[in-house]
Amino acid sequence: MKKSILILAMLSAFVFTSCKENAADKVNDDNVANATERDANAGKFPVMQFAENVFDFGTIDQGTNVEHVFKFTNTGNAPLVIADAKSSCGCTVPSYTKKAIAVGEEGELLVKFNGSGKNQVSKTVNITVNTAAGKETLIIKAFVNPKEGAGTVIKTLNTNS
Repeated sequence: MKKSILILAMLSAFVFTSCKENAADKVNDDNVANATERDANAGKFPVMQFAENVFDFGTIDQGTNVEHVFKFTNTGNAPLVIADAKSSCGCTVPSYTKKAIAVGEEGELLVKFNGSGKNQVSKTVNITVNTAAGKETLIIKAFVNPKEGAGTVIKTLNTNS
């Protein structure tokens, strides 16, 4: 009985392994070509080269709206795509080129600041992009003069107590 079960198991294993189709016959040549091209380009990234990463507005009055255009060039070897740009606070609003920037082309990122705060102010803009690092950072600075009377506290003493 044991011999017949063993012979049946070996026969079954032989039938199942001999009936397999050759996996190499199912490989699509177009898919291989696409994968080869993709793998060859896997190490290629765009490079976001800014003319300046920091801009100082100098001295401005509180509440004064100012803006600056940061210009950049794609000096890498793949198209540059900006996914998002966010500032460190709501007083700074970035807007950017929405289309892909080809190799060698220029793009712009506009940063608007509403002059809030007082004294020395520094704000950052974080850019999510398809470079090797995945993000870039810009900084704007300004010295904000407070409005007349802003921040002045007048304290009166009650002498009737």
